[in-house]
Amino acid sequence: MKTAIVTGASSGLGREFVRQIEEAFPEIECYWLIARRGDRLEEMAKTLAGKSVVCFPLDLCDSMSFLAYQEKLRGEQPEVVLLINNAGCGYLGNVGQTELASQTRMVDLNVRALTAITHMTVPYMSAGSRILNVSSIASFCPNPRLTVYSSTKAYVSSYTIGLAEELRSRKIGVTAVCPGPMKTEFLDVGGITGNSRMFEMLPYCDQVRVAGGALRAARAGRTIYTPRLFYKTYRLLAKLMPSEILVKMVKT
Repeated sequence: MKTAIVTGASSGLGREFVRQIEEAFPEIECYWLIARRGDRLEEMAKTLAGKSVVCFPLDLCDSMSFLAYQEKLRGEQPEVVLLINNAGCGYLGNVGQTELASQTRMVDLNVRALTAITHMTVPYMSAGSRILNVSSIASFCPNPRLTVYSSTKAYVSSYTIGLAEELRSRKIGVTAVCPGPMKTEFLDVGGITGNSRMFEMLPYCDQVRVAGGALRAARAGRTIYTPRLFYKTYRLLAKLMPSEILVKMVKT
């Protein structure tokens, strides 16, 4: 059975990915939805009429979740057509002044979990399959007060480019989506709402358009997808300008 696996599927951009998958990948028959909040996953499953849905309440910051996921893969032997690594978090604050748990959680979820889930899933993918990794415009240049977050997203974009080349011979596409801020609970949970003048000035991305555009980009085999001309220009600027200078302009 052709399967899509989505992490961070219970809210925000992840929820929107799930809603729009069928339009870009109509061949998918089964959805594996992964997030901490099982009740939200069950609610979403009810909206996927005619599809087989597996709700997998896992905390991907817990190493035991990887064992549970691996056992599920071995037991079900799914034909994974699409993997969306959407689970992630970001917390505003200076290094050394915020809670250690929030700093390490960003590394655990944005880097370790994404790497582990991908590593375990790739053996169940074949030619034509796609991996979509949610990165950020923060990956283009380090962001003070989001130093750890921007560093983890730089990893995600770099990992995507390298993995895309590794899997090219197997005809498996890998895409990083790098959106700007979106009006989701991510900003509230991360303590960003109302605490960053930069975020108040930036043009926001629409999560519906981001999800749709990212899925189409993945289907087309693009390696990097950046929505909005403003952020495409920023990405180009980040390539041309020394990061030591640009970092002073992008303080959050």
